[in-house]
Amino acid sequence: MHHFGRLRALIRHPLFLPFYLPSLLYSVAQGLLIPTLPLYAAGFDVSYSLIGLVLAGDSLGTMLGDVPAGVLLRRLGVKRAMLLGLGLIGLTTAALFVAGSIAQVFALRLLAGVGNASYRVARHAYVAEATANGNRGRALAAFGGVMRTGNFVGPAIGGVVATAFGLRVPFLLFGAASALAAVAVLRFLHTRHPAPVIVQNRAASFGGHLLATLRAQYRTLAAAGTGQLFAQMVRTGRRVIIPLYAAEVIGLDAQAIGLIMSISAAVELTMVYPAGLVMDQIGRKFAIVPCFFVQALGLALVPLSGGFAGLLFAASVAGFGNGLGSGTMMTLGADLAPKNARGEFLGMWNLIGDLGGTGGPVVAGVVADILVLPAAALALAGAGFASAAVFAWFVPETLHRQRAIPSTSQVSERT
Repeated sequence: MHHFGRLRALIRHPLFLPFYLPSLLYSVAQGLLIPTLPLYAAGFDVSYSLIGLVLAGDSLGTMLGDVPAGVLLRRLGVKRAMLLGLGLIGLTTAALFVAGSIAQVFALRLLAGVGNASYRVARHAYVAEATANGNRGRALAAFGGVMRTGNFVGPAIGGVVATAFGLRVPFLLFGAASALAAVAVLRFLHTRHPAPVIVQNRAASFGGHLLATLRAQYRTLAAAGTGQLFAQMVRTGRRVIIPLYAAEVIGLDAQAIGLIMSISAAVELTMVYPAGLVMDQIGRKFAIVPCFFVQALGLALVPLSGGFAGLLFAASVAGFGNGLGSGTMMTLGADLAPKNARGEFLGMWNLIGDLGGTGGPVVAGVVADILVLPAAALALAGAGFASAAVFAWFVPETLHRQRAIPSTSQVSERT
């Protein structure tokens, strides 16, 4: 009953319709691709390397688009940038339904990644504008729970639809979900941003704002960005190393591996609400530092696991830690972003996170190839401990306790 009460409170929240609802629809859409896109790419009868390149296409496009998306945000405004991103994602993914070659598939995934960058950076800027410092942690922890819920539901729907109607049909469903998300943004999202600025020298404006932001914020980006880089390496790397260790070292089957990952995800989800409370009532670092320290501890336990129970415990410890960090990186980025250059800063912040997220599986694979899988788990654990240390010692606390937390009506006015 307590969880249903939280759900009702979330639905009544002033951010639900403009922010949480489109994010939920988008995360469900992304989840549709998890069980279907790899099989779809394999259907073109190409090498595993090309399949891997296709699966990484949206991540590459996102990294290419992060900084330009932040710069464009100043011209387009939050709402137009979100609509542009959702439109590009939806159209390019739906177009996979008629793609005739692996080259076309890769190009479409690359463009989808560019759209993803525009949507994510604009969404991040919006929530930074719409929330006060004293309740931002809870708002973004709830966002983390929304995204986790969508990614839990989406794969099940995608698998059922693909089995019943074919591997290409989920792409049309993705397009429909993206369109619904865009309708929600169009109808319910209102911002205080001024109309897009028109300038004579566009190239100078683009480069000037970006370089000015880099000069003003390089110390912040160097410290917090290093922590974020290691943090995202751990988060994505553990999703690779735990299943591989389970299969290659312990010898577990797919069903047992799926059970371990599901239980770990369930433990993670239970920590979403506490994470928001910790961030807003005690401090951001009190959630961030334990998050990555505990994840690192869980990964360090992986090489000590000799069977199902041991690996389940290690994975659950890592899941507990990651759940405690729900929304932390978005909250910290929103706190640190200067109001006069929010788009540029968040574009660079997201790029750093995406580099770390892409690098996690790569590091795990390289270390495993050179040494062994247990060594790869320890390497990721080292990245987690490094992230915790950076955030503990080199990044300032960004919770401003002296600010009063606005009432629901005040937040509603800001959204």
